[in-house]
Amino acid sequence: MKLENLKPAKGATHNSKRVGRGQGSGKGGTATRGTKGAQSRTGYSHKIGFEGGQMPLQRRLPKFGFKNPTRVEYQAVNVAALQALAEAGINKIDIETLIAAGLAHKGDLVKVLGNGEISAAVEVSANGFSKSAVEKIEAAGGKTTVIE
Repeated sequence: MKLENLKPAKGATHNSKRVGRGQGSGKGGTATRGTKGAQSRTGYSHKIGFEGGQMPLQRRLPKFGFKNPTRVEYQAVNVAALQALAEAGINKIDIETLIAAGLAHKGDLVKVLGNGEISAAVEVSANGFSKSAVEKIEAAGGKTTVIE
């Protein structure tokens, strides 16, 4: 075997379709693009969602839903997560602590929810608390502070 003898495996290559090279080629005239219309012309492009003049999908379907522009979204942190932090030796929990622990992101508003149990007395400051979370934290001897 020599370099000059190498060639692709049988069936691995295809001849390119040479279009628009006269009638004798079998692909002359329209160059396999069909007859007339915008899509047969060079430089054809269409708007996103254009369906050839048919009423497009986004106009056939009705509008629905409502996005509240004044909605305030909180990152939820459960009492069980606070217990895990307390077990790691953290007694004063604020938003920076939660960000460092990966429970919230920078700029998030944090709300503490009451899912799980807590037995450690911790001082928690967050943007919001559920009633059950406040009850559980204070029952364990902890303290809650709402940040405005």
